[in-house]
Amino acid sequence: MPAQHPIPCILMRGGTSKGPYFKMQDIPQDPDIRARVLLAAMGSPDIRQIDGLGGADTLTSKVAMVGPSSREGVDVDYLFAQVSVDKAIVDTSPSCGNMLSGVGPFAIETGMVPVGGAKTSVVIYDINTQSRIEAIVETPDGAVNYEGDARIDGVPGTAAEIRLNFMDIVGSKTGALLPTGKPMEKIEGIDVTLIDVAVPMMIVRAADVGKTGYESAAELDADGAFFARMEAMRMEAGRRMGLGDVTGKVVPKMAMLAAPREGGNVAARYFVPHKTHAAFAVTGGLCVSSCVLVPGTVADGLAERPQGDDCTVVIEHPTGLIDVAMTSKPHGNAVEIISGGVVRTARKLMQGNIFVPAATLLPASPAA
Repeated sequence: MPAQHPIPCILMRGGTSKGPYFKMQDIPQDPDIRARVLLAAMGSPDIRQIDGLGGADTLTSKVAMVGPSSREGVDVDYLFAQVSVDKAIVDTSPSCGNMLSGVGPFAIETGMVPVGGAKTSVVIYDINTQSRIEAIVETPDGAVNYEGDARIDGVPGTAAEIRLNFMDIVGSKTGALLPTGKPMEKIEGIDVTLIDVAVPMMIVRAADVGKTGYESAAELDADGAFFARMEAMRMEAGRRMGLGDVTGKVVPKMAMLAAPREGGNVAARYFVPHKTHAAFAVTGGLCVSSCVLVPGTVADGLAERPQGDDCTVVIEHPTGLIDVAMTSKPHGNAVEIISGGVVRTARKLMQGNIFVPAATLLPASPAA
């Protein structure tokens, strides 16, 4: 076996994230071997990720693995991996809606899904959340189009619109909208909402944890005491939500809310979870939007709740706005979340092989 093993991939920007997209058949199925391969590919653990493709940031240390699906009504399966920058950790428990933006184009680029006309629908099964998403990709002239007028905050310039319609989003990990059955409860004396739509989350009011909710990502990341406090609360949230010991895991994610001041429905900061997202995660946007729509949550009194069963929730984040289209219906004194959708963009950046040490593909030596 040669010292370096090549693995085909396409490096893509998906939404406000970036990383390599692999065919599942090219990545080992064994979780331990897969983790070693992905760590080597991204250059982790190392704060600069100098020996791999990673960009020394959580938003650019992500991996998408895509393969044809055998599920009825589904085109491709998608497995997301968050690769830690400075630790030897590969986490496949969460999903990433931004990286999801590139799955449809990748599936078409690699021949997994044929072009269906001026626009091609790609139905994706998200293995991480066991849910389905329809991606509508612009494909004029028989190929993926990346150029267009769609603009998303957190990405310079414009690109072709990719519409993501999320189905089966309620109870992604816990099986319930409100895993504890309560729209609001207290952890360490702080009001929290524990909610699971597309991703399990603990959501708080910024003022209750000593923040305004309008801080920049850098300002928040500089406050180690704040993150230590939030992490202690997150541990308890994970236990209450039935996720067990979430030490070393990235779910539940966290967000804090404040009243809108830029014309949106709510201001929010999203944590991933040990760092502030520079913009806003798609899955987090779906969950926070649901928190805004459900009566009795920490969003009450802060958010401007939009009216109607089909509405748009506009979230103000550190670099602009994210619009989330939500479909819901009344359910007694509560609200039933039906589906959600967002507009994202993606761009193909590079195609070729990433080389990893061949030893990473070998089974681990048995303990002495």
